[in-house]
Amino acid sequence: MSERLSFEDYLEKNEKLIYSNVGTSMMPLLRQGKDLFVITKRGSERFKAGDVVLYRRPPDSYVLHRIIKVRKNDYVIIGDNCIRKEYGIKDKDILGSMTGYVRNGREHSISEKGYRAYSWVMLYLCEPRIFLKKCEVKMKGIIKKIWLKTTTR
Repeated sequence: MSERLSFEDYLEKNEKLIYSNVGTSMMPLLRQGKDLFVITKRGSERFKAGDVVLYRRPPDSYVLHRIIKVRKNDYVIIGDNCIRKEYGIKDKDILGSMTGYVRNGREHSISEKGYRAYSWVMLYLCEPRIFLKKCEVKMKGIIKKIWLKTTTR
């Protein structure tokens, strides 16, 4: 019978973790049930804006999101497909950073031009993306109300 290791223990033992994501917070980069991501154990250095990190959200969940701001004692982090930023993520919470991903059976590095361009867009256009996503959500609500009013007459 094999023992089940936590992500922390697995990274401590193997230095690298390849896993599939659950959820849509990192779309379009990572698609649930289709893509894999590669996490390398954190070193002593601080992370930088644009890094995608795996961190522990107490009590027992793990999250893979992008750092959008580095502050003196913590980070501001958000998923590529999210509208809410998370504040107060500390170095001690972060297990490692994404160094690659696997899509359609092909491994990609974060040093590839395509990924670097994508990462730049996600980082530097974060505020407009959040605004547009909020507008989209609001418009869907308005359209739904109009639709319900016209179909219930």
